[in-house]
Amino acid sequence: MPEARADKSAATGGAGGAPTPEAAAEAVGGTAGAAGGPAGSARPRRRQARGEARIAQLLRAAASVFCANGYTASSTNAIAREAGVSPGTLYQFFPNKEAIAVELGDRLLARWRETYGAAFDQSRIEQPLDRMLDAVLDPLIAFNCENPAFSVLMHGSEIPGRITEEHDTLHATMLTRVESVLAAHLPDTPAAQVHRVADMIFMIFKAGLDLIMAHEGEERAAYVRELKAALFRYLAPLVGDDSPSPAPQAP
Repeated sequence: MPEARADKSAATGGAGGAPTPEAAAEAVGGTAGAAGGPAGSARPRRRQARGEARIAQLLRAAASVFCANGYTASSTNAIAREAGVSPGTLYQFFPNKEAIAVELGDRLLARWRETYGAAFDQSRIEQPLDRMLDAVLDPLIAFNCENPAFSVLMHGSEIPGRITEEHDTLHATMLTRVESVLAAHLPDTPAAQVHRVADMIFMIFKAGLDLIMAHEGEERAAYVRELKAALFRYLAPLVGDDSPSPAPQAP
């Protein structure tokens, strides 16, 4: 938990020097003032809320800096500057850049799990192929466009191992889910072929997503349509869907 890390940093003085007792209490939702009777009993909760707000502020700043500079070239000083706080304030909550990346990665991965879980809801995958692609792909694409730091943290070569390990685990879980959906549509297809098709879908999606993320506005929307058209044309002959192909629209 961020508070636990902040407590450790406060106890050791952190890289920014020993924090004041008040700042340390804010970082961990401390108990200063709690013993002063009813008038002070609410202070720890207020301090904890301020600490959570500060952590969220620092993580937003980190996401912006990571996207602008890449993980390797980013620094805690740059993150503190983006957040509008001193480096000493940052160190009250996070001991180093890696700790910030791990916390940000954990939160983004949790949101990604929720997004892909909803995207693969049974009601979505039982639709005709063209509508199913809309229902499944739209939230996945939207998440990545709204959270560009997710791609930076999941695919960089210098990213902390814990993040990449958790991402790989999630990737395997998603691949298994795609295979199960395909198997339901292709009951007579050997498992090995279903696995290959699922792998191909993932590669097409990842390549298409890279192109989508590299553009904005109408050009981005055009690449979204291209991705859906490519997946439809690949999958329709396999699943026997005779819906009209969602042909890309001319700009």
